[in-house]
Parts: sequence; C-alpha cells; structure tokens
Amino acid sequence: MCRHIAWVGDEAGPLGELLVAPPHGLYRQSWAPRRQRYGTVNADGFGVGWYAPGDPVPARYRRAGPVWADPSFADLARVVRSRAVLAAVRDATLPGADGEAAAAPFASGPWLFSHNGAVAGWPGAVAALAAGLPPAELLSLEARNDSALVWALVLHRLRRGDPPSGTLAGVVRDVAAAAPGSRLNLLLTDGGTVTATAWGDTLWYLAGPGRRVVVASEPYDDGPGWCEVPDRTVLTATADGVTVASLDAPPAPPPAPSPDPHPRRTSAEPLEESPA
Repeated sequence: MCRHIAWVGDEAGPLGELLVAPPHGLYRQSWAPRRQRYGTVNADGFGVGWYAPGDPVPARYRRAGPVWADPSFADLARVVRSRAVLAAVRDATLPGADGEAAAAPFASGPWLFSHNGAVAGWPGAVAALAAGLPPAELLSLEARNDSALVWALVLHRLRRGDPPSGTLAGVVRDVAAAAPGSRLNLLLTDGGTVTATAWGDTLWYLAGPGRRVVVASEPYDDGPGWCEVPDRTVLTATADGVTVASLDAPPAPPPAPSPDPHPRRTSAEPLEESPA
C-alpha cells in the first residue's frame, strides 16, 4: 500500500511546501499516516515527479528506502519549485520487490502515475489482462509487481488515445472484474490535470487557496477545506475545479443514430398528389 499526493496550479511552489512542511504531510505519512486502512509504515521506497517550466516531460527522484533516511530529499524539496507534482511513499505488497524501480511515480512522456492498493491474487488473477498487452509493452515493465502492471494497462489505453478519466475507469473495472477484492486507488497527471480513482482506500481533495487543487490519500493538515472523495468514483481536477463520477455505473452506450429528418421515398411509395 502507500500514500500519494498530486497537485496542479497556476503558480509554482516549492515541493517542501506541500510534502514536508505540513504537520501531516506526505513526509510524515511515511511513518505516521492517520487514515491508511492497510499497513502502518510506508518505508519501502518513495518518489516525486515534477514539471519544469517549458518542459512537458517531468523529472523524477526515486529511492528504494524510506524518505526519512534520505539526507538529500529535504534540500531538494526546499529549492525545487513546480506548478504540478505527483509524489508517493510506498509500503510494498511484496517486501523488497525490485527496489527503486517499483517506487512511484511511474512515468512515460508527459505522464506520472501512482497506485495505492494491491491486486488480489497477484499475479495469476490478472494473467489474462497481462497477456492482452502487446509483447513489447509487457517486456518493458519497469518492475515485477502489481503496480507496474496496472501502469502498463493504463499507459496502453493512453497511447491509443483514450481520455484519462475513461482510461482509469476502464482499467479499474477490468482489474476489479479479474481480481475481486483488489484495492485500486490510481493517481495520474500530465502536468495540467490530475485524474484519480477511489476504490478501496481513502482519497481527498483540497481546492485552493488560489487556482490550485491538491488530490491526496489523506489530508496533510486539519484545515476545513478538505473534501473526502466517495469510494468507487473517478475524480478529475484542474486549477479550474473538480468533478467526480461514479465507477459503479456501466459506461454509457453509444447514442442511437438520429432519425433522418428528410427520409428518402422508396419506389414502392406512391407520390402524394397536391390538392387541386
């Protein structure tokens, strides 16, 4: 399991402002989370990804051990500034699996991704989903764990042009159907939008101050502005606002074709005579 956080806004701020400085920020959540339902200490790796001005491809800093044991992280968080960030601290489902490569955020092109939860029955339960990926994508998995496979499923949909909210919703539904009982809180950003799912663990968001929105596993302080996201929903957040939609409802069917307002006359239809 893990704790993760992302934010986007109009103004850049130091990473430490939201990761280290708050009384219950992600840094402290690595050893003292307040709302984590599974696991108690997130000491099996951490990572942070951020976007530099004018560069759509994010930078990442990841390590295999606990964030509190990294003497460089506090300095990095103090001086690096960004308008969009995704960060996570990890409690490994399988301790020691793949080290730093298994730590979120995972990345490709403009995307950063994190998974808070676990795939039930791993790996057998999702073998059929894995087999559905192109071989090159399956062989490119960064780590041999459930989160890396979930990321591959997400990235496959993004590459074929699916929208972020539909991508996360589709992957959650597919994995949950194949592996009932999975916990699938997913977090995705491209530097302008944060998309997340709540499926089996906690998720919150904070809009403001100013044109900024934070989406996190749990609040980093006791301020009154935090809103809890209902379970089994997908959230989309930008600096302009937040929307939440149910994941329980099946995807809407395609609309029926509109009737032709000017139907063609068939040869069997007689011509209508005009009145004399």
